[in-house]
Amino acid sequence: MATPITLHNVTSVPCRVQSGCATCSLRELCVPAGLGQAELLRLDGLIQQRRPIKRGGYVFRAGALLRSLFAIRAGSFKTTVLHDDGREQVTGFYMAGEIMGLDGISSDAHTANAVALEDGELCELPFDELEQLVRYIPSLQHHFHRIMSREIVRDHGVMLLLGAMSAEERVATFLLQLSKRYLARGYSHSRFCLSMSRGEIGSYLGLTIETVSRVFSRLQEEGFVSVQKRDICLKNIPGLRKLIGHNDLGRREIAARPALLHAVA
Repeated sequence: MATPITLHNVTSVPCRVQSGCATCSLRELCVPAGLGQAELLRLDGLIQQRRPIKRGGYVFRAGALLRSLFAIRAGSFKTTVLHDDGREQVTGFYMAGEIMGLDGISSDAHTANAVALEDGELCELPFDELEQLVRYIPSLQHHFHRIMSREIVRDHGVMLLLGAMSAEERVATFLLQLSKRYLARGYSHSRFCLSMSRGEIGSYLGLTIETVSRVFSRLQEEGFVSVQKRDICLKNIPGLRKLIGHNDLGRREIAARPALLHAVA
């Protein structure tokens, strides 16, 4: 019998991948277009197991050596860092079709914790083997360069959020970013459930939980959104874009925020 693999507080038994990249519904998000059957099989061969993970489980911790990247098959996750005074700072949110662990590439060690916001499932890609494979599949190498570039753009967007926007603009931008990501996955871009708490949203946006709650109430009162606990309906997406300067009258402001506005367009 195979020895169980422990991933911090998540234990699972390696199993044969029953549904590989070739048949995965998230293939277009994780895998570059144009890979042949043989190349897909080689990529499938890297996946050690589809790993279930429970809400609150750690995928990796800050300081842990980089051994694998993780493609999300189901669920949503957050990355966090700890300040010197013990406060937790949310640095990102990830959902199905996205890849976690890229933070560890530069130093061979992870700089953040990755935690499941809900029950989910991951595909583990051993990094050393993946690095060897991309040398022989140029389109796969290019795809991972695009993924890393997208992470940089997203980080720039967060910097703009924290440095130049009001609380209302930050929350509006956050909702529009989620809307775009859900749309890319074939889900409704106007109705979705937030897997993260108000406090986690506030930590990510540099706002208090009270401010986030007040902004949600204000956006609802003004007819931009409908909020029922964690269920969100975007009732006026053009209005939300206009709120952050995404309109013809705000082109000068847009020019100063290219990375962020590209993310919500």
